[in-house]
Amino acid sequence: MQDLFDSTPQHYRPLADRMRPASLADYAGQSHLLGHDKPLRRAVEQGILHSMIFWGPPGVGKTTLAKMLATSCDAHFVTISAVMSGVKEIRAAVDEAKHVAQMRGVSTVLFVDEVHRFNKSQQDAFLPYIEDGTFIFVGATTENPSFELNNALLSRARVYLLKSLSVDELLAVLVRAIEDSERGLGQRHLTFAEGVLSKLAQAADGDARRALNLLEIAVDMAQPQEGGEYIGAESVAEVLAQSARRFDKGGDLYFDMISAFHKSVRGSSPDGALYWYCRMLQGGADPLYVARRLVAIASEDIGNADPRAMQVVLAAWDAFERVGAAEGERAIAQAAIYCACAPKSNAVYQAFNQCKQDVADDPDYEVPVHLRNAPTSLMKDLGYGAEYRYAHNEPNAYAAGEVYLPEALKERRYYQPTARGLESKISAKLEQLELFDSQSPIKRYQ
Repeated sequence: MQDLFDSTPQHYRPLADRMRPASLADYAGQSHLLGHDKPLRRAVEQGILHSMIFWGPPGVGKTTLAKMLATSCDAHFVTISAVMSGVKEIRAAVDEAKHVAQMRGVSTVLFVDEVHRFNKSQQDAFLPYIEDGTFIFVGATTENPSFELNNALLSRARVYLLKSLSVDELLAVLVRAIEDSERGLGQRHLTFAEGVLSKLAQAADGDARRALNLLEIAVDMAQPQEGGEYIGAESVAEVLAQSARRFDKGGDLYFDMISAFHKSVRGSSPDGALYWYCRMLQGGADPLYVARRLVAIASEDIGNADPRAMQVVLAAWDAFERVGAAEGERAIAQAAIYCACAPKSNAVYQAFNQCKQDVADDPDYEVPVHLRNAPTSLMKDLGYGAEYRYAHNEPNAYAAGEVYLPEALKERRYYQPTARGLESKISAKLEQLELFDSQSPIKRYQ
């Protein structure tokens, strides 16, 4: 049976695996790292390696690049996946590296895929072997290493950011697969309708593996024609309709889109807000998560410049729960557009944060006696509530000169309204009250 498996034709392997580049000449993308005279390019060409972390989205060539690095310096290549491995597999990799060094006199490149999935103790297990040169450590992660990897591991490895491939780079990957007769699809003599390869490249979202997978599915739907096979626009449209865009919930891409959405609303761009909202929906995001973000935005970025924004968002949230996703998603879109177009103020946000910080830093000042409640005769005898001025009995329903902060903080001002939206009227009102205070013969704490 082993002989049978060894002789299995290569075309039974997935196209993306068959087309994995074996040299820099075939490697697509990452010109910022592998361009002429770039440091990593020189390291590959000279066979001089160091421990490193490849950080980037799926399908940009992290595993392939690690293998090419090992080949460039004639090193033994060992790979483990943090998804399926533990301390046992780490120890086995260490033993293999030591054995290869002893028997063959060559170094080992240990490639750890999804390294961010290892916990702290598992990550720490690599440290002594990186330091003593047992292996050259190459980790791959789709998550931000600053948050997911130990500082001790980061200090021993250089981080390289791998970027999503451009549409042109993905088109080159597809064309190479179509024309390659040995590893790719060249023997099938394929013909494509105009523009379909570009659609496949665009739908791949910068992911070469995804692009090749989409191509392989589309080719499975090819129609025979004289001299080969034909892939029409209808077949590709069907493939793309069944293929969700990349949206790694909980990963960097997820948070990047949320960040883009929030910043679009804050930046008063209804088009940007709508675009990122739709991108998140297409990728499978929970619409109510977006609604929750809008509640935060209504308070943080709009505040009293337009208090109706909070009402609009909560109404959209309520509408979604009452009528379901089909209509509710549009209600949330309406709220997003409203918030984007609303006047902006972070005065409430700043005032709240500053006050929280002061309360944490300052002593616990007592409540001023005149502001205390006096429900009993003893409390009244102690002066609780004495000299309290009932605002409704004062001119303009305002007790001019009164202070509602502890005496040590009587000059403290937290809320500074802007001149935008409703806050312009609030600002004018507060300025008028300050004028009343300055003219009042009655002043607290004198």
